Amino acid sequence: MRKYHTLLPALCLITLMSYGQQIKKSEVKRILSTLAADDMQGRETFKPGAEKAAAFLEKEFADAGLEPLAGDKDFRQSFFQYDTKLIKEKVVLNGKAGQPGIVFVTGVESEINWTQDTKVEIAHINAGDNFDNRVQELKRASHNTLVWVDTTQVEKFNQYDGEIWLHGVHKQDSAATVVFVLKPQAFDGAGKWSVQVSQEVTRLPLCNVAGMITGSGKPDEYVIFSGHYDHIGIIAPVEQDSIANGADDDASGVTAVLMLAKYFKKHPPVRSILFVAFTGEEIGGYGSRYFSRQLDPEKIVAMFNIEMIGKESKFGKNSAFITGYERSDFGQILGRNLESSVFHFYPDPYPEQQLFYRSDNATLARLGVPAHTISTTQIDKDTLYHSVNDEMESMDLDNITSIIQAIATSATSIVDGKDTPTRIDKAAVSRRR
Repeated sequence: MRKYHTLLPALCLITLMSYGQQIKKSEVKRILSTLAADDMQGRETFKPGAEKAAAFLEKEFADAGLEPLAGDKDFRQSFFQYDTKLIKEKVVLNGKAGQPGIVFVTGVESEINWTQDTKVEIAHINAGDNFDNRVQELKRASHNTLVWVDTTQVEKFNQYDGEIWLHGVHKQDSAATVVFVLKPQAFDGAGKWSVQVSQEVTRLPLCNVAGMITGSGKPDEYVIFSGHYDHIGIIAPVEQDSIANGADDDASGVTAVLMLAKYFKKHPPVRSILFVAFTGEEIGGYGSRYFSRQLDPEKIVAMFNIEMIGKESKFGKNSAFITGYERSDFGQILGRNLESSVFHFYPDPYPEQQLFYRSDNATLARLGVPAHTISTTQIDKDTLYHSVNDEMESMDLDNITSIIQAIATSATSIVDGKDTPTRIDKAAVSRRR
């Protein structure tokens, strides 16, 4: 544990005040209360509230003096997600038609007509494999893939198949088509086969909101500050309130991103900084997945993902934790930059919750980026999580302001090119869901 000198309280106060003047509590309140207001309708992806939030963030990015990302004409990073509805399926193995219900697909091709002569990757989910983990891994395939699923996995296969096609609709953004076929015991996969699938595909627009400050000395090296602006929208009413406002999750994190943009605009960085409000985190991390495909991960030095900083952490005020702390020296660098302050960063105290894999940092971490989430949520006992009571009134504005101030100071040596966090082991992260 780091030792803190007891003879420096005055210096600590001076340090906090010197950068604290840039992080105004009144601005924190204005932004957070706007994003968490009832008229945002819970900011659910594809709904009017999410569009209203995106428009608000665009204006804030412009007012902060940010530039669009390289190659973009504005602050919207637009892309599509797809609704797919299965129309028909036909599998023929060595001349014999398979039973219905032995196929499910991830991908957005409307017509799939593959045979043993089609140039696709072949993969397997074997009897002893963890079915869920293998499906998640294979869904990220970069090439069209046929997956033979061992018949002993039938229960899991049917469960997944039923979940995907519940009400006939499956939302996805797969870059490749992956066809999973439950392989009968009598077929070894080496004979003749054909798979035909027809899907009705509907294209749905969505967007991240992203801007940047170009670095003065290392413009091709990037540091990311991010949070997700979507939430879960309108849910079952509780005492006539049905809006899940998402003040903590994650209006608090997006507020931090905006405040940090304003701060670093006044303190120009050496490395380029990207500020991103992701969409679609609550429904599968679609925004961060798309974003990660637009950049060379080797040029991304660090990612500060900020999620749920609205309340005091289990370590008390002037504290927050970092997910995946042990996976790089990111947290150690931040701690060194805060040695003369009263603020402390701690390792994630909830490893059993797998928070490192549950937020928008995970996609870039799988690519080796030192991508971590900063949070204060007491996730093991937060009764307001994903409820209609996650509202502005539950937010600790002083604590939020303190956290944003600490992030600004702790990031200084990284954005100024003096420190470079160690890379994350891609293989270790990719093995996890």
